[in-house]
Amino acid sequence: MIGGGAAGLMAAGFAAGHGTQVLLFETNAKVGRKLYITGKGRCNVTNHCDVQQVLANIPVNPRFLYSAIGQFPPTEVMAFFERLGVPLKTERGGRVFPVSDRAADIVDALFSHVKKQGVKLIHACAERVLTQDGKVSGVLADGKTYLADQVILATGGASYPATGSTGDGYRFARQLGHTIIPPRPSLVPLVSPAGCAELMGLSLKNVALRVFEQNKKIYEDFGEMLFTHFGVSGPLILSASAHMRHFGSRDYHLEIDLKPALDEKTLDKRLLRDFETHKNSDLGNALGSLLPRKMIPAVISQAGLNAHGKVHSLTKVQRQALLKTLKGFTVEISGARPIAEAIITTGGVSVKEVSPKTLESKKVPGLYFAGEILDVDGYTGGFNLQIAWATGRLAGRSAGNQTREGMIL
Repeated sequence: MIGGGAAGLMAAGFAAGHGTQVLLFETNAKVGRKLYITGKGRCNVTNHCDVQQVLANIPVNPRFLYSAIGQFPPTEVMAFFERLGVPLKTERGGRVFPVSDRAADIVDALFSHVKKQGVKLIHACAERVLTQDGKVSGVLADGKTYLADQVILATGGASYPATGSTGDGYRFARQLGHTIIPPRPSLVPLVSPAGCAELMGLSLKNVALRVFEQNKKIYEDFGEMLFTHFGVSGPLILSASAHMRHFGSRDYHLEIDLKPALDEKTLDKRLLRDFETHKNSDLGNALGSLLPRKMIPAVISQAGLNAHGKVHSLTKVQRQALLKTLKGFTVEISGARPIAEAIITTGGVSVKEVSPKTLESKKVPGLYFAGEILDVDGYTGGFNLQIAWATGRLAGRSAGNQTREGMIL
């Protein structure tokens, strides 16, 4: 077992449950490093929904995961962790967290389970997966050879490399003849070509976001976002980024509805009331009850108006321009932040070369894959950890079924 993250720990536990000897290679001093930072340190364990809803939230190769998630759906994941002594709660959008709001509780419970199953943890850097006669024969780690009948690669992607996700698994898989779909960042902050320095630090809540590719709407959502010096971030933006996969070859822009609870007619009436109250004021001073102070200059500028113009001098056409901007504040997007800042990596081992029923390689008998190393990924909301748990369980069980008396690495 190479990799002590979410998928690797789950796979190790289920493989060892068959009475098989399992060695778990992890380079970090502690297992589950990335788990500690998921869900802002709270660990969004899964999403409390059915299998079809999970698959609907996986934009890349969802059908490949049907067997894995069908055998270990969110309800079973939740029951598993509660049996390990971690009470869970469900929040808005079906997001599931530990009652304690501590990601460490998930890591500790899972690691304790793995140790009880007899898994041996080895703090060593795997260098290569060994084969003999076309089949897996072991692992070379820190110059030492470890023989095994089965090897599970659960090394993660290439995001957050400080947690150990350095992309080594891609190299191992490529050396064994597997096709690697080029890794790219997903669930990642977005860059605006002009930057958003004047709005930096401004957080917007309860706004609606629309994403356009070549002026065609491809995604919309409602929630929270944040302006930064380079562009935009926050939950809405991270989810949106998963739909934006052609930077460089296609144009993208966002439209933010700053007042989604009001249709245009109702919002126009609101503007007229505010303007009547502030008819002798500068426009920049008349929008304080409608917008955050930091947002006002940007909205007025985008509407093509003068912040120092008097409210009573505004024409209907100018008011309509302001109304349009309030319902669709535009942010041009030129790309995503580096993969090291992404929550997950999209791309990885081609699923065409992996059995969906066992997660065993179709090219190298005895080689299995679990988690983010595969070319599958989901949206925010617990779906990526659901993928990790489900693929880890399936790979572990499959390898364990094949190895009753041998070794799994």
